[in-house]
Amino acid sequence: MTATPKNTPKNAPQAGPQDDAPRHAPRGGAPGDLAARIAALMPRARADLAELVAIRSVADPRQYPPEECRKAAQWVADAFAEAGLHDVHLTETPDGSAAVIGHRPPPPGAPTVLLYCHYDVQPPLDDDAWNSPPFELTERQGRWYGRGAADCKGNIVMHLTALRALGEDVPVGLRFVAEGSEEQGTGGLEQYVAAHRDEFTADALLVCDTGNAAVGTGTATTSLRGMVNVVVTVETLAGEVHSGMFGGPAPDALAALIQVLSTLRDPATGDTRIQGLPANGTWQGAGYDEAQFRGDAGVLDGVPLTGTGSVADRLWARPAVTVLGIDCPPVVGSSAAVPPTARARVSLRIPPGTAASAARRALTAHLTQAAPWGVRVRVEPESSGDPFSAATDGPAYRALDEAMHAVYGRPMTYLGQGGSIPLCNVLADSYPRAEIILMGVEEPLCLIHAPNESVDPDEIRHMAEVEARFLTSFARTTR
Repeated sequence: MTATPKNTPKNAPQAGPQDDAPRHAPRGGAPGDLAARIAALMPRARADLAELVAIRSVADPRQYPPEECRKAAQWVADAFAEAGLHDVHLTETPDGSAAVIGHRPPPPGAPTVLLYCHYDVQPPLDDDAWNSPPFELTERQGRWYGRGAADCKGNIVMHLTALRALGEDVPVGLRFVAEGSEEQGTGGLEQYVAAHRDEFTADALLVCDTGNAAVGTGTATTSLRGMVNVVVTVETLAGEVHSGMFGGPAPDALAALIQVLSTLRDPATGDTRIQGLPANGTWQGAGYDEAQFRGDAGVLDGVPLTGTGSVADRLWARPAVTVLGIDCPPVVGSSAAVPPTARARVSLRIPPGTAASAARRALTAHLTQAAPWGVRVRVEPESSGDPFSAATDGPAYRALDEAMHAVYGRPMTYLGQGGSIPLCNVLADSYPRAEIILMGVEEPLCLIHAPNESVDPDEIRHMAEVEARFLTSFARTTR
């Protein structure tokens, strides 16, 4: 399906003084610098983000209708067609999600840059934990709140604002892709890229699904942890039995599961301990101040951090296990019965240097061998992805540093990220000569994946300027 450019890509009511916001940057180097043009576009950026956040594009049909993701995909296609991309269309990927794909030919002799983002979002989780409706963009104390406001719809708006500011003066070729199942980890785009490499060939790949170390600190992410998710199930009985009549000799599946899970961490320090995985890696890049981390993570007063080594070591250079959820009888409504079965979803993050396949084997073996009392344990693999490490010595990184310095007034910071983006490894394998850059509008205060996700609008403004300056600078450095 090909998107048709429109005067405005959406029909919903728009917030902010839209009549004062330019629809396109003036052609041919108009008066006013890039920063001023982007500042003038910010009311439109807010309206765009409000419309995007209002679309409940959770790529899980068990929770939200798939029409919402299709609506978000079409919104993105219309917007980027209007912003000057060619042949913007929706393409179905192997997992059934729709990727939005478009391009813009390069000027003679100019390089090509791929712009990446995703339009699907995490579910809001507990609606009662939100201070405002999760799918309604709300401003509080200078930040814009809503599910996806940062991850990753804020980055979609960043791309749009940069392209609108440049107008017809885009000095590089562009390829564009927005995927629709990144948060679900089902790998639709990864499989599509591997089978359609010619559609995404570029000299530099801007994977805009990360962000800055802090508000006002221009940052490129150079390291990503990989991820392995599994579901472990413990079974002990054919069905529930009365705890008064049978409790004691009858094995308690929930108690057994708790014991299995407790072996994943050192009981004294909280370090992740899984046989066969490195436990003492060190991070060589910029650090993460412990006090800042405590504030960013919302650690309660008096509660120590888990693990040993620096915060950066624990986040970016060592494996880290998290129990994401447990299926068992709830407290309210529970009866005097011995649980016959219980299961948990376990997530393992792994640093560069460890393959996801090896980590999955180690985690599976650990969970199976930790089973107490001869209970039955079954481990089912879910999503996984290898870690990623970027090379930073090419012209794209030099151009990005120049752009970051111009916008933020200081050299670019290099950072690791604890999250996982399996697509990066597919891109690295498919385009070994291309430079891969991870950046975006997210920063620790955004609380991505949690209730009350938000974005700082100044980060959208500044990072849109960084992107526009990067495209200009990269065109110069490679000619």
